[in-house]
Parts: sequence; C-alpha cells; structure tokens
Amino acid sequence: METGTWIGLGVIGAIVIWMISMYNGLVNLRNQVKNAWRQIDVQLKRRHELIPNLVEVTKDYMEYEQETLAKVIQARNGAVNAQGPEEAIAAEGILSGALGKLFALMENYPDLKANENVSRLMEELSSTENKIAFSRQFYNDSVMAMNNGVEVFPASMIANMFGFKQATYFEVPEEEKAVPKVNLR
Repeated sequence: METGTWIGLGVIGAIVIWMISMYNGLVNLRNQVKNAWRQIDVQLKRRHELIPNLVEVTKDYMEYEQETLAKVIQARNGAVNAQGPEEAIAAEGILSGALGKLFALMENYPDLKANENVSRLMEELSSTENKIAFSRQFYNDSVMAMNNGVEVFPASMIANMFGFKQATYFEVPEEEKAVPKVNLR
C-alpha cells in the first residue's frame, strides 16, 4: 500500500476514535445528570412521606386552617404524581410554596409548636429540605456540565448527530427567592 493510503486510514481512524471519545463523554455527562436527579428523587420521596404525617398531627390544632392543609396535601399529591424532572421541578415549587405558608401559620399556634411529635416531624422535614438543597446543587452542577458538553464545539456536532439534549435546571421557585418580611414591633 502507498503511504497516502496509510495516512488516509490513519486520519479516518483518528476521526473515529475522536467521535467515540466525544460520544462516550456525552453519555457520561447524561448519566451523571440522571444519577444526580435520582439523588434528589430519594430526598423528595422522604419529603413526600413526612408531609402527610405533619398534616395529620397539625390538623387538630389548626381547625381554622383546613384550607391551607388541604392545599399542602394537594400540592404533595401533585409532586408525587409528577413524571420526569421537568414536571417534578414545577410541582415541587408549588409544594414548597404551600409548605412555606403552612410553616408561617404554625407560628401562630404555640401549643402546636410545643408538641413533641410536631417538633420531631419539623426537624426531620428541615433535615430533608437541607439534603434536597445539597442534592439540587449537585444536580444543577451536573446539568451545567451536560449543557456545556452539548453546546461546546466540536462536541455539539456529536451531540446533534446522536440526539443529546440540554437538561433542565432545578431552579428555586419565586416564592423562595422573596426576601422575608420581618416586623420587629
């Protein structure tokens, strides 16, 4: 064989190896995003299990707040039934808003705050919320790496060729971004 043929085969071989490497890198990033979502999902399931217990314990104390309790349960059910990260992210935002209202109302019930079961559930829920925050941060870091891999040239060519898509960030709901109002009077 001629030298030119060997050079041509070497170039084709290098391109194939490069494409395989880029493809495998994108698969790794996609799997990292999936794994990060699974970590969030574990914490969300824990959250979903705690909420009915909290509502059950508080409903006797909060006779006049049944509408708020119903909204919390409705939001929780919507979050449980959400399919995929996009739906779950939206549903969890609604649930976070409903829980925030419940926690604010609970401040008006000193007997409720003094209840040992409520205190324990609140502590568990608070711990779970912290774990969700850490998991959300890892997920968003993974999403950023995936989105960079899909957008950056020349990997974007491979991403387009094989149908890799950008992932969705787990953003903080607007209600959680608002600065709390403090009245010191």
